[in-house]
Amino acid sequence: MVHVYNCHPFSSQQIVQVEQEPGLICCGGGALFVVATGGCKVEAYNLEKEGCPLICRFATMGTVKSIQHSQMGDYLVTIEEKNCATYLRAYTNWRYQAEGKARVAVRLLGHLLRGASVRGGLQMEIIEIPLSERPVAVACCPVTGDLLVGCENTLVLFTLRGPNQQSQNQSPQMVESSWTNSQQSSSQSRGPHTDSNPNFLDFERSVILHLSQMNPKQVALCGEYVAVQGELEVLVVKLETSSEPKTLEESSDTKKNHLEDQADFQVLPRHQELLGDRAKDCDIAVSVEKTGLEDITGQYTLSYVLFRRFTPDFFQGCSVEETRLHSLQLYPLFTGNQSVSLQEPLCVFCFFSLPSTGYLYSLKGGVELLSLYQYPETVLKAVLTDYLLHVITKSALQCFTVRCAAVAARIEDPYIDSTMKACPPCSMEVCALRIQLFIGLRSLCVYGHHVILLSAADAETTEEPERTPQRRGLELKEHTLLTGIFLAVGIDPATTPALESLLSRPFLSRKWTISSPKETSTAGHGWNLYVVDTVSPLTLYQEMVEYSQRYAETNPQAQSLRHLLSEAHLLLRVSLLQTSEQQRIIEEDSSLSLQTDAEGPAEKRDSAELEEAFKQNCAQLGDCFSRGSQRECHLALPYYRMSGLSVTELMARNRPLSGSPHCYGPGFLFYLKHYLFEETEQILSQEAADEVIDIFSQSEPSQLVSACASPSLINISSAKTLQILQHLEDTAGVSVPLTTTMATMMLRLDDLPEYTRLMERHAEMVLVYGFIEEPRLLLHGEHTHIRPTALTRQLAKSQPGLLVAAVVALHENNKVQLEHADHIFEELHCENCLQVDFWEAMLMASSQQTIIQELLFRVASVYIDRLTNTPSETHSIGPHMPSKHRPLKSADDLINSCSHYGALYPWLIVLNPAHTTSSQHQEALYKLQSLLCGPSLSVGSVMPLMERLSDETLWGFSLHLLCATRRGQYDSSIEKLLDRCPQAIIAYANHHLQDNHMVLWWQKLLPELCNRTRVAADNSILLAALKETLVVVAMETSPTEFLELMPDDGTVSYFLPYLLTCSQRHLLA
Repeated sequence: MVHVYNCHPFSSQQIVQVEQEPGLICCGGGALFVVATGGCKVEAYNLEKEGCPLICRFATMGTVKSIQHSQMGDYLVTIEEKNCATYLRAYTNWRYQAEGKARVAVRLLGHLLRGASVRGGLQMEIIEIPLSERPVAVACCPVTGDLLVGCENTLVLFTLRGPNQQSQNQSPQMVESSWTNSQQSSSQSRGPHTDSNPNFLDFERSVILHLSQMNPKQVALCGEYVAVQGELEVLVVKLETSSEPKTLEESSDTKKNHLEDQADFQVLPRHQELLGDRAKDCDIAVSVEKTGLEDITGQYTLSYVLFRRFTPDFFQGCSVEETRLHSLQLYPLFTGNQSVSLQEPLCVFCFFSLPSTGYLYSLKGGVELLSLYQYPETVLKAVLTDYLLHVITKSALQCFTVRCAAVAARIEDPYIDSTMKACPPCSMEVCALRIQLFIGLRSLCVYGHHVILLSAADAETTEEPERTPQRRGLELKEHTLLTGIFLAVGIDPATTPALESLLSRPFLSRKWTISSPKETSTAGHGWNLYVVDTVSPLTLYQEMVEYSQRYAETNPQAQSLRHLLSEAHLLLRVSLLQTSEQQRIIEEDSSLSLQTDAEGPAEKRDSAELEEAFKQNCAQLGDCFSRGSQRECHLALPYYRMSGLSVTELMARNRPLSGSPHCYGPGFLFYLKHYLFEETEQILSQEAADEVIDIFSQSEPSQLVSACASPSLINISSAKTLQILQHLEDTAGVSVPLTTTMATMMLRLDDLPEYTRLMERHAEMVLVYGFIEEPRLLLHGEHTHIRPTALTRQLAKSQPGLLVAAVVALHENNKVQLEHADHIFEELHCENCLQVDFWEAMLMASSQQTIIQELLFRVASVYIDRLTNTPSETHSIGPHMPSKHRPLKSADDLINSCSHYGALYPWLIVLNPAHTTSSQHQEALYKLQSLLCGPSLSVGSVMPLMERLSDETLWGFSLHLLCATRRGQYDSSIEKLLDRCPQAIIAYANHHLQDNHMVLWWQKLLPELCNRTRVAADNSILLAALKETLVVVAMETSPTEFLELMPDDGTVSYFLPYLLTCSQRHLLA
């Protein structure tokens, strides 16, 4: 479907004053080239100046049948006929003819002339390009300036070479810069002759492509893409150079023409469309012929991109003429973010047309059909530009919109279709703009914003003469042959009207051909050459916006309104992206003229106008989607974001009129919810915040709690909001988030008794689930800007356990990260008490090992810090006063509920006499000892911190002894313990000297005790320890081993009872 809008894309029109009737026209480089009827003279007119004055004229060497201009290199290429022979020629430095220089040099391709052309003489050169076959069509690459020639069954690619450029050393991109410089110098005043000619150009045959079953009628070239159009088919291939040779999967030898066997009649192939890799399955084989330059330029590899074949539908009365393909074009698109000369185009499009239908494909980033253009009349020619498709019929010029900007925007930004940005889809239906009527249009070409038309009001050509008797005889033969074929397979055409109608049509002869365009009558009259200027995209956008007001007034939700605003959006994107090759050309041409400093502010002003118009259009599109259907209402969010409008301004745009039955649209509510619930830090005024609450109370009451929790609505009227929430509770029932929100409103009103009553409605664990459902009741902000709410501060004072449990639950449900939770407790200014409570609670709840190790280190460092800074004696007073905050979990609670805290070893009780330290000090000591007794804490990580603790006190000594024991240093631990607290040695040995360490009883402990009791024989503690040790040794060793352990100092009698016990145990065993 094609939408039709009465918007006028043309601004002015002028007639080019030419002396003779034009036969062919083309344009480029700011010039219009006219070949007079008869075809032996070319006239160039300046399109950039008023009245299109003549630049120069020069004669050609033959009758011009086709002419093309290349922006890169600023040369003309023609197909000429002379003396029944066809030639291909290139005309370079043609601008020199404007100075009245009659000197012209003629040379062959690749043959350099001595003298003026090399020394830099000011002369035009005609390059004769020899070919083995007759040229049919030519095309110039808009990116590199290369030349593609279509012959009967081959395509020949010529690479354009610049001045002093060796073909084996320089790339086409490097040539472009020199060509640009040569263009600038050619349009300025010429100085004295130089040693070399900067405008010298030449071509080099680089590759030959052989086609099977296809005769080129038109060709196109853009970078690596080659397109060829036959009578009924279009083929696009990609020709790349690589250092490694690649064998084509198929060649002309492998694909056979099955139609050769059909000697008596022609079988028409079916409609076919093959995209991407599937295009290689077409029946047209393309083979690459080596030219001998592969060692220099690299091997050419060919891949199929697109194949499309059409077949006349004769059953529907379609003739061959109605299936004539024309207007083949490969169109590149650049963006402002790209370098002008060193990068490939961002997008490449392929366009071709039937008389009734046009087809636009995107080639880069995946081949796809973008648009299908259904023409109201038979179209003679079409030209694709950035934002419009220009087509001509016999009597009118018409423009259609294109989707090039939509494709370019998505390739440049693959994430454009998100909640942040949006763009109309590439598949959106196209629209046709107002028609400009002319008489007898024949030809069309476009340069920048200039559309050039050639018209001639010739008398209607006479009907074709009656078919000759020979032709009638041939048709009768065809009819008889096909009738016999149908009868042979059991089908009687006489009984089928459709088959009878089919056989009556003279189209099955192998001699049928598509007729060539009708020649211009030499007796024609009334010809004109028009230059029609199109309006700027901004001007056309403004007209579309004005036109859209008709739909907005009658039906704001009309699909046509949305479509028209989307078309306007794409127009602005064209200008903002600064994409087209034509705009690049215009910018290059404008740089040739003398520029003033005043142009800078003008360009900035135009850019500012475009930006402002773009934001205005985004706001209008947002308005459309805000009131649209549920299927597309989400698009209001990105368009409103791109508009740059504040939420207050958007509420004003969406506010229903008084007395209107309409309410806020789903798209606006979607935007408002996303704005309030996910991302914003913008604080609204009380009036705006109250209006938001009113909007949700009317449209979506279920979202009131989330809206009230938004940091943007911190200024809402608490009393008014409380009334709305109470009404919601009366209608929807009691819920935990609703109760908590109402308590928050009471807190803002300083009504603590009512706040307490509301919070006591539910148990603490139920409240925790409510906070999980709506975390913003406790936390506001994101990332490093996270901060506690007033409710959080109140909970820290009155219900710290609830606050800690809630934050732990939020962390475990991925509502808040650990560092953000730490930041919250730091903001509460509760020293580090609540934070340590949170860490301890996290150790009980978390199962993530990385977080557990981090938390273990944190709590251990806090315990060590408390032991270091807190006085140990209960009567001590000073700067380090005990904290008034009581920990939520005692050491015993943590030991019983957290697996990371272990039960205290029995020997620690001996080293920790009760009531000798302050409660806070003792609590920190027990917790640290419990961590060291547990299985999870890495002792090595806290050893640097343990150095801060002295081992002079028993509790300090116990911590160091725990660390040494955890590290397996039992020998030194036994010695230290015997030195400092021998009464704990047996308890220590009973707990640690087991299993693999049992031998330490008699290898380390027994010798140590013997030595020490020998020195201090009256030490009852050592004697008691020795007796306990001997009991254990007697139970664990054999009599022989026990005898070896006995000392030889004459005290054997002391050990005999234990030896006896050992022997008796051994006998019983």
